[in-house]
Amino acid sequence: MNIDWLSFTPGSSLIGGMLIGLAASLLLLGQGRVLGASGILLSAFVERAGWRQIFIASVFITPLILMQTNIIPSNITPVDEIWRIIFGGLLVGFGAQLGSGCTSGHGICGLARLSKRSLVAVVTFMVTAMLTVALLGTGINS
Repeated sequence: MNIDWLSFTPGSSLIGGMLIGLAASLLLLGQGRVLGASGILLSAFVERAGWRQIFIASVFITPLILMQTNIIPSNITPVDEIWRIIFGGLLVGFGAQLGSGCTSGHGICGLARLSKRSLVAVVTFMVTAMLTVALLGTGINS
């Protein structure tokens, strides 16, 4: 495996992680809810809660805004085959249903609450991700 060091952005990753942590904390303190993206996505179409629709819209709108401000690095390599993104998204959705939560619910909020179930889920996510990359490659120029 080769690392594209030009696309390695630890500063941006740190800031992004801190913003996600802040969002999760504010949602927990303000609404008493755990930030789980798959649960928010699913319930946005079932229940009437405006904050869920705003959350989902912001996931799509924010990158478009950031691309206009040149905050996102221009050297990010696009994925060569769109089928990998679609197939991966379907697998993530299936896994989130099967595991009663997604990486954000288990990885961010569950681990912060010292949940053993979330620890098992996160270890499972990571091992599965490593095996997938080892078997299929990254999908980025592979």
